[in-house]
Amino acid sequence: MERVLITGAAGFLGSHLTDRFLKEGFEVIGMDNFITGSPENIEHLKNNPHFTFIEHDVTRHIEIEGKLDYILHFASPASPIDYLRIPIQTLKVGSLGTHNVLGLAKAKNARILVASTSEVYGDPLVHPQNEEYFGNVNPIGPRGVYDEAKRFQEAMVMAYHNFHGVDTRIVRIFNTYGPRMRPNDGRVIPAFMGQVLRGEDLTVFGDGKQTRSFCYVDDQIEGIFRLLFSEYQLPVNIGNPDEISILEFAREIISLSASGSQIIFEDLPVNDPLQRCPDITKAKTLLGWEPKIDRAKGMKKTFEYFKQLPRERLYGEPYKNFEKYNKS
Repeated sequence: MERVLITGAAGFLGSHLTDRFLKEGFEVIGMDNFITGSPENIEHLKNNPHFTFIEHDVTRHIEIEGKLDYILHFASPASPIDYLRIPIQTLKVGSLGTHNVLGLAKAKNARILVASTSEVYGDPLVHPQNEEYFGNVNPIGPRGVYDEAKRFQEAMVMAYHNFHGVDTRIVRIFNTYGPRMRPNDGRVIPAFMGQVLRGEDLTVFGDGKQTRSFCYVDDQIEGIFRLLFSEYQLPVNIGNPDEISILEFAREIISLSASGSQIIFEDLPVNDPLQRCPDITKAKTLLGWEPKIDRAKGMKKTFEYFKQLPRERLYGEPYKNFEKYNKS
């Protein structure tokens, strides 16, 4: 069996990737330190003979015995509230963590795919965003610790590819949603769904005219899987170009939930992007990929997941291992 290491395996995307690779017949080694990942996301795999889990912080040296064929580096906080609570860990996982997994890929002669983000485009001046756009990022703003960590990560990946000949892939992930999202991670979908389930009003920042585009997790995983096994080394956008304003989206959530929630407005956070929509021409051309699941179907599945969560998870405190791993 081919072996794959997935960092961030207990996270939202990491756990879905783990499921996909096990389904495809791989032996999977999952790695996570549970700062933002959840043990519940991989609980169903504890008796799977082809899955091994290692609790480890990837910013520290990584050792894996035996061969490795592939590495998928998905360890990173991915929410604005994370950037404020654990800014140094966010920077370290994008820099030191990426350095460690690239070194491991080099030592094992493994192909590595690294998770980048649409945040490398910042508050974009080009719409929709294609991979040739360099971005409009504030390096010292509140989102800078994440944006610049990911931009540095991409630079390091390409340096290892060009200087050491490491077989690398880079996926730029746009807003993705689905089951296993962290209920309290601060992003718009879990925020809205958590608010309606708690009987609260929905908080829209600014006037709500800012736009996002949402890709269902099954589509995202398919795109990532195809990119890993392609022969293309430069970044590729994976996301859904179906764009919607936040205000319109809030109304959709209220309708979906049949709640009595109202919409309230608060000030727009600093450097919050006003538009976010991927140009997926490369994904269509190179990978034969485009999203298949429409928002109505995906949101229904996601809402059903949130509805069945225990109360303590809807109200609970994140960062289970914050004190253990966030020492510096």
